[in-house]
Amino acid sequence: MDLFSTLFLLFLVVSTLQPMLQVRHQAMQRARQIAVIEKERGSRVITMIHRQETRRFFSIPVSRMIDLEDAQVIIPAIQQTPPDKPIDLVLHTPGGMLLAAMQIARALKAHPAKVTVYVPVYAMSGGTLLALAADEIVMEDFSVLGPIDPQIIGLPATGLIEVKNLKPIAEINDLTLIFASLSEKALKQVKSGALELIGDDLPPEKAATLVDKLAGGQWTHDYALTAKEAIELGLPVKSGIPGSIMKLMQLYPQPVRLLPSIEFLPATPSRRAAMAETAALFIGKTL
Repeated sequence: MDLFSTLFLLFLVVSTLQPMLQVRHQAMQRARQIAVIEKERGSRVITMIHRQETRRFFSIPVSRMIDLEDAQVIIPAIQQTPPDKPIDLVLHTPGGMLLAAMQIARALKAHPAKVTVYVPVYAMSGGTLLALAADEIVMEDFSVLGPIDPQIIGLPATGLIEVKNLKPIAEINDLTLIFASLSEKALKQVKSGALELIGDDLPPEKAATLVDKLAGGQWTHDYALTAKEAIELGLPVKSGIPGSIMKLMQLYPQPVRLLPSIEFLPATPSRRAAMAETAALFIGKTL
């Protein structure tokens, strides 16, 4: 085998192993950072981070959401946590399956020690349902929760119910009536589940009002519920996520794109001055 063939073979081996080694390295970094947070807070740290997967089907990124596989992994982790040890759940998710979200939320609610949910960026829909099970929700100024109104075939359940109530039955097709009936059941289930999670923490009337606002369809499903609004609604929200948790979030990178969608340089005075000087020299040479 000549030198060129050897180098080419070596290149193929390195190219094949590099992604695997990178994933392994990132996993080790996350494990170390989780250990740092656990020591810092004296808690059990569990993460649920849903970002686009590096796996692709026909070049389309695979997005993650709360599903039964998550429930199968996270519920034993909660149950195996000593009853006197607090749980810190770092949550970053667009939501997902109601069944799985409720299973996880009930497991969190049943934990005897304090449960804190950290929302560095967003926890929408089913993610908000998980947050309702916590004793404390910690957010940043720009992180958000979202409504928990159920969606039927991608449509808001409350909207389908409104169609049924506003139009004469004779003018509504059978499929819409079936979806409206499904919507009524789904809305009832979501409200019942949410009340179960917050019922012990708020007076019955206040809890019912909160659930009606979160699930009643007064907002679009992607409405950004800020920390300030969440506090006004009566949720146990606190501002200020520790730097150690924000550092942990940086260890869950998005898949590498061929062309990045966002780029920036450090905005330091020395950097700005150097960039301005370089730009002036370049313009001077081209004029």
